[in-house]
Amino acid sequence: MPFTVAIIGCPNVGKSTLFNRLTKKRHAIVDDTPGVTRDRREGTAQIGDFQFRLIDTAGLEDADNISLEGRMRQQTERAVDDAHLTLFMIDGRAGLTPMDEHFASWLRTQKKPVLLLANKCEGSAGESGRLEAYSLGLGDPIAVSSEHGQGLSDLYDAMTEMAQMTRPTIDDIDASELSEDDSSRPLSLAIVGRPNVGKSTMVNYLLGEDRMLTGSEAGITRDAIAVPWSWEGRQVQLVDTAGMRRQAKVAAKLEQLSVQDAFRAVRYAEVVILALDSNAVLEKQDLTIARKVIEEGRALIIVVNKWDVANNRKGSLSRLSDRLQTSLPQVRGIPIVTCSALTGRGMEHLMPTVFNIYEIWNARVSTGELNRWFEMMLEVHPPPVVSGRRLRLRYITQVKSRPPTFAIFASRAHKVPESYLRYLANGLREDFGLTGVPLRLNTRKRKNPYDSKRD
Repeated sequence: MPFTVAIIGCPNVGKSTLFNRLTKKRHAIVDDTPGVTRDRREGTAQIGDFQFRLIDTAGLEDADNISLEGRMRQQTERAVDDAHLTLFMIDGRAGLTPMDEHFASWLRTQKKPVLLLANKCEGSAGESGRLEAYSLGLGDPIAVSSEHGQGLSDLYDAMTEMAQMTRPTIDDIDASELSEDDSSRPLSLAIVGRPNVGKSTMVNYLLGEDRMLTGSEAGITRDAIAVPWSWEGRQVQLVDTAGMRRQAKVAAKLEQLSVQDAFRAVRYAEVVILALDSNAVLEKQDLTIARKVIEEGRALIIVVNKWDVANNRKGSLSRLSDRLQTSLPQVRGIPIVTCSALTGRGMEHLMPTVFNIYEIWNARVSTGELNRWFEMMLEVHPPPVVSGRRLRLRYITQVKSRPPTFAIFASRAHKVPESYLRYLANGLREDFGLTGVPLRLNTRKRKNPYDSKRD
C-alpha cells in the first residue's frame, strides 16, 4: 500500500485547492461556498520526487451523526484512520476558530502523525494566524498557499521526514501502484443518472462498505469520486458521480460544476452504468444522458434500481424496451439489469454484465473475415445507383476497437447513402455479436494512382 496522506480541516480552508495542486489535476470541485466537498476523493500526488496517495475530505463540522454534516464528518474520520499522515489545515488569514481548536483536540487523541498547515499565507497575510496556531499543540505550523503554490518546499521536507519515520517508508512504495502509464490499468466503470436513483448506494454495496455518503436528500454527491476495487481478481475503478438534472433546471454554479465533473467521468470511463428509478424509467433526462454516453463511444449498461419497490414491474420493462427501440435505435441490445442496491437483490448479475459488454466493446474482427462477410452483404443487397452509376465499395477493415470502428473504402465514399451504411452496420452487429455497444462505420476514399481515370 502506498504512503497515504489525508487533508482535513474546517470548511473552506483550501483543502481541495491543495489536493488539485498536488495531484496536478483540476478534478476536485473548488468554490467559495463552504462544504463543497462531501465524499472522500483520492488521487496520486507528488511533491518533487516524493509520490504518495492523497485523500481530500469534507470540511469538519460538529454535528449530530445522523445529519448530513455528521455523516460527512464520519467519512473524514475514516480517512484519518486509513492514512499514514494527516495534514490538518487552518485558514491563516481568518485565524483560529473554535472548530479548529475542537478538532485539534480530537486529532491529539488519534495517535496518528499530524502536520499543521496554515493556508492562505501568501505574502504576510496569514502570518498572525500561523503564529496563533502554535496554541493547538500540533507542532510548528507550516505556512502554505494552496492557490499560489507557496510553502511546498517546507511541506516536502516535513512530509519526507515523517515518511521515513512511518511505515511504509518511501522505499516500500510500489511505483506500479502510482504510475498513470501502467499498461495494466483497471477497468474504469462510471455510474451516472439523475439525482436520488441510488448511485452511491450501488457503489457502497459493491465495495461492501459505506464508502459514499447516502441518504434521502437529493444531490448529496457533488464530485465524481473514483474508488479502486477488485472483483473476482479483476481490477476495477468505480466512479460515483453527481446526479444530473435537466440542463434547464441547473442554475447554481456549484451544480453546473458537479454536472461537468460527471460528464468528464463519462469521457474517461470504459463502461458506463446508467442507473434508473424503477418507478420513473427512462425519462427525458435519462435519454439525454444515454445519448451522451453513446456519443462518447462508451459501453452502456442500463440498471433499473429500486426494483424491490417497483409499482408495475412488467409495465416498467415494457416501457423501457419501447423507449430504447424508438429513441436509441442506433445501439441495439443495450443490456438491462434489474436490482435493488439497498437489499442486494439482483446485484449478482451486474458485474458479469459489465465484463461481458466490456469484451464486446474491445472486440476485433480480422480483415479477411470481414471482407468475406462484406462480399456476401454486397451480393445480397448491392450498393445503390448514384448519379447514373452504381457505387463500387472496395473493401472493409476494422481501424480500431473501444468502440468497434470500421472503415469502408470506395472511390465515391461521400456518395454512400446513410441508409446503406445502416444496413451494413446492422449486419455487423448481428453477424459478429457486436450488440449493445456503439459501432462506428465510416467511408474513406480509395487512393487512385490514375487520377484522370474514372472508376
